[in-house]
Amino acid sequence: MSSFVVGFQDVDKSKLLVAGGKGANLGEISKIEGIRVPDGFCISAEAFKRSVGETSSIKELLDNLSLLKVEDRDEIGELSSEIRRSIEGLAIPQDINKEVTSFLSRLGEKHSYAVRSSATAEDLPTASFAGQHDTYLNVVGTEAILRNISKCWASLFTERAVIYRLQNGFDHRKVHMSVVVQKMVFPQASGILFTADPVTSSRKVLSIDASFGLGEALVSGLVNPDVYKVLDGKIIDKKISTKKLAIYASKDGGTKEQEIEPDRQNAQALTDKQILQVARMGRTIEQHFGCPQDIEWCLVDDDFQIVQSRPITTLFPIPAVDDQENHVYISVGHQQMMTDPMKPLGLSFWQMTTARPMYEAGGRLFVDVVRDLGSPAIRARLVELAGKSDPLIGDALQRILERGDFIPSLPDASPAGALAGGAPAPIETDPAIVTDLIARNQESIAALKRDIRTKSGPALFDFILTDIQELRRILFDRQSHAVFMSAMEATWWLNERLEAWLGEKNAADTLTQSVPHNVTSEMGLALLGVADVIRPHPQVVAFLERVDDDGFLDELPALAGGGEARDAIRGFLDMYGMRCVGEIDITRPRWSERPTTLIPVLLGNIKNFEPGAGEQRFERGRQEAWAKEQELLERLRALPGGEQKAEEVKRKIDRVRTFIGYREYPKYGMVSRYFVYKQALLEEAGRLVQAQVLREKEDIFYLRFQELHEVARTAHVDDQLIADRKNAFSSYQALTPPRVLTSDGEVVAGTYRRDDLPTGALVGLPVSAGTIEGRARVILDMADADIEPGDILVTAYTDPSWTPLFVAIAGLVTEVGGLMTHGAVIAREYGLPAVVGVEHATRLIRDGQRIRVNGTDGYVEILAGP
Repeated sequence: MSSFVVGFQDVDKSKLLVAGGKGANLGEISKIEGIRVPDGFCISAEAFKRSVGETSSIKELLDNLSLLKVEDRDEIGELSSEIRRSIEGLAIPQDINKEVTSFLSRLGEKHSYAVRSSATAEDLPTASFAGQHDTYLNVVGTEAILRNISKCWASLFTERAVIYRLQNGFDHRKVHMSVVVQKMVFPQASGILFTADPVTSSRKVLSIDASFGLGEALVSGLVNPDVYKVLDGKIIDKKISTKKLAIYASKDGGTKEQEIEPDRQNAQALTDKQILQVARMGRTIEQHFGCPQDIEWCLVDDDFQIVQSRPITTLFPIPAVDDQENHVYISVGHQQMMTDPMKPLGLSFWQMTTARPMYEAGGRLFVDVVRDLGSPAIRARLVELAGKSDPLIGDALQRILERGDFIPSLPDASPAGALAGGAPAPIETDPAIVTDLIARNQESIAALKRDIRTKSGPALFDFILTDIQELRRILFDRQSHAVFMSAMEATWWLNERLEAWLGEKNAADTLTQSVPHNVTSEMGLALLGVADVIRPHPQVVAFLERVDDDGFLDELPALAGGGEARDAIRGFLDMYGMRCVGEIDITRPRWSERPTTLIPVLLGNIKNFEPGAGEQRFERGRQEAWAKEQELLERLRALPGGEQKAEEVKRKIDRVRTFIGYREYPKYGMVSRYFVYKQALLEEAGRLVQAQVLREKEDIFYLRFQELHEVARTAHVDDQLIADRKNAFSSYQALTPPRVLTSDGEVVAGTYRRDDLPTGALVGLPVSAGTIEGRARVILDMADADIEPGDILVTAYTDPSWTPLFVAIAGLVTEVGGLMTHGAVIAREYGLPAVVGVEHATRLIRDGQRIRVNGTDGYVEILAGP
């Protein structure tokens, strides 16, 4: 086989580094029985390296390019342009020129060809470089083909290709360009076939885009294509577009636009028979590659030819349950305020902790509710609870039920591990119940910390497995569950009755301000207390403003007031240092491990608040709740039967205020335990690194708990498995998890089904009453928070680690959330108007815009701004 030019017959998908993504896939497809591919050859990536990579002036330019970031748009533009000019100006080495000429003479020099870029980092299972590099059609003659090979090489450095590589973490110096030279075909029609529906992601529905002439008209957006949908060998939908233009080959090379005769403009580009024929070919190619494909096809003389196939990289994976049954998966991340991917150790800990089986896909966890939906009694309860918590999930489940053919009908019996949330057991409104539950939890954690110290090796893993049973006992304790469920039920009762009796919307929001025993809201106020200790010491403040090292606590005592500052921060970390963003993933760095995370918030508190602000804020909230209670009771007593109504409401208010604060505690206890486990496992990892079993301690994060247990037992690890897991985790970060997903891969999107909104308003779920106007601060990472009093926080989601920011903001908007999720609970506690579940809020609202948040009716208006 030649080192620089290789025919399709000698290329397959294993030759990625030789032929690039496009070339490797074309060679592979050409071997599938019954699939036709126009003949051709690849100029290998070695030829690119020989011609371009060994030119010292270009190497120097590439070194300079590798130092730039996505933000450096002007420098990227100038440098990439200079690299392209240099490459196009190079003479192709004589031996490469000779091999290309030889292949062309075999295939026919007078034939016209398509010359297409094929980079070694394109059309991979995890990143599609579609449209990033150039293609030249209907190229005639050896000289013209050689000229276009140089142009393809140069297109590796178009501005858009450079930026795409930067965004996806590819090194410019390690990506090389192969070029595909393929016999040109002159199709009656062409288009793209997706073997999974690009709109819904359903793997059972094929979607075909089709237009007349060459596919360039469709790819470049010149025409709206016909769109056909095929399910189980039947056409289920056809959208016939008006196709005014087509692109055809010119006689003297290149392409030209041509108007389509008026009587053909609304004709189907493919007959029904042809639609089903290309759909069958799509399934054959998909089966060969083992994953959904995006396929470019041409119809030539009533026969289909394939000119490209690549994986569809935007689909969210389906949980691997190979039983051919229907399943409905609800995202756990949307309930837990953590939609980022989790590493394998984090996933396995969460799976060992939870009550129900959880299924993994794309680094996220899902609960299968198909059996709950099949049982009439449980179905009603599930849809009601889901609808209250997150209307988009509730509506998606309702849509699936309305189809009538997806959910199997089950007898009306509770399936194993049925969804928690039935009627709570009777319980007295007694504050001692809460203090007793908290005390028992704290005693259990103290015992864990004491007993785990002596454990190492396999014994440590056995100990943790046993202790997880203790954690589960505490988490699923019937009394603990009854406390917060009865508080939630009382909240819903109050909101429904007070709106019916007094026309008062979401009255419970004000009534739940400053409740006792809310460990998360207390954390936000505690950091205000730390700011009070530091504020009088300017040297300490100045030192914190320039800190970037997590060892800064040890340096503090050398400064005036530094000892007190260190003790205050350490005291806070002793109580709350196990928390962090994404805390349900045990592998995430905790505040105790990275205390610098807290410094921006701490400095904001020092600047924006007066001494004693924490206590004042809590007391103000308590007074507002008390005043609201008195006002409501007085208004109720004036109604017919008012005394009885007021007594009922008073009982429910007492219940809510006694119990609702505890809602945040079980998770705090769980995360406290996780941190103890993590510290012990990292110590064990340190021993494995010393013994040269592991390369670095954090490698344990890419192993599941049982796998790590085995590594500790055998002193052997699969390095390739860890490398593969790291690559997979990196690819999962680009995926957006759906709220509801079916076993067909379909993302079922719910809607709010509301028509009572102001024009242009963004709809969401109202979770904390009140209306506020202010400056939007769109913040995706708490470490970047630059908040001033009166600002409104707009972010993807907030878990408990965001609470310290809540003391400074005037309102909250999130993309993810429900009525009882963290952001909602703390917003009510602090009296902040809040709307959650606002889809794409961080894209639709720009940082600095003036917005109005209506937390009573659940919408956000953009008023003005940049």
